[in-house]
Amino acid sequence: MDIDLISILGAAAGGFFGAAIGGLHAFIFTGFMVLTGFAVLIGSGDAAFLGDVAFGPVFGPHIAFAGGVAAVAYAGRRYGTNARDIALPLASLAKPDVLLVGAGFGVLGYLIQKVVAIIPWFGANTDSVAFTVVISALIARLAFGKKGLFPKNDSGKSGWAAYEPTETGRWVEHQERFGPLTALGVFAGLLAAFASVTVLEAYPQVAGNAQVLMFGVSAVSLAFASAGHAMPVTHHITLPAGLAAVTFLPLVGEMTWLAVLIGAVVGLIGAWLGELFARISLSHGDTHIDPPAFAIFPATTLVLALGALV
Repeated sequence: MDIDLISILGAAAGGFFGAAIGGLHAFIFTGFMVLTGFAVLIGSGDAAFLGDVAFGPVFGPHIAFAGGVAAVAYAGRRYGTNARDIALPLASLAKPDVLLVGAGFGVLGYLIQKVVAIIPWFGANTDSVAFTVVISALIARLAFGKKGLFPKNDSGKSGWAAYEPTETGRWVEHQERFGPLTALGVFAGLLAAFASVTVLEAYPQVAGNAQVLMFGVSAVSLAFASAGHAMPVTHHITLPAGLAAVTFLPLVGEMTWLAVLIGAVVGLIGAWLGELFARISLSHGDTHIDPPAFAIFPATTLVLALGALV
């Protein structure tokens, strides 16, 4: 486990910056950095930009985004702002302590991810960044929230109905119903799987990273959501779908279409998992616990475990 002082300093700065501009905007910048790193990878074969900048201490979601999530949760508890508003640039509050919470959680995210990555088997067979985003958000909920980790709606119902979306508690309204969500999962997954396989076959040097292309596109698309447009949230669909396609590509021989279809199925699983975790952890909570991150790490583990088994 390589932990160095300069990376810790970078993580503190990344978490501070994520809080200052808002966690959502920090994640959008992650998308831009992923696309930039992917272009560098195609041109030079060097993945350092992807690893050190896009997913490292500067813009890694477990650092910058997670720092923003924790800081807005703290601001909600301390100053009465909306503790779930991850689009709020917290520098606007002019409260240095809020931004310092972001810096602290940036360092925490850096350290947690390093530990997760060395867990026997699991660390190498999950998305340690996404898992860290979830752990960081759970810690922030326990520290600054008031409703617990898995709050229910106010309907008074029991069972699964107690977690159904309501007018006062939901994630993304236009993709919460089964039909629209299923269609989005299949076709966004299909798109990501096709793009990942096509790029991998054209540029062999992207092996190991082909799946992040459409993840970057999905992250950047949230800039339109930040601007007020009802955009779909798809990075928990496109990343596992792309990973599934490139994982199973060597196993299907010349039937490339089969790898793409497997990717579409996994994209659907990612979509369903995202909505599931939104309902049980985010929709009725008072801080943000990220449903896409909650979906990405188990979907990744499923893909890598099945790939190894096959």
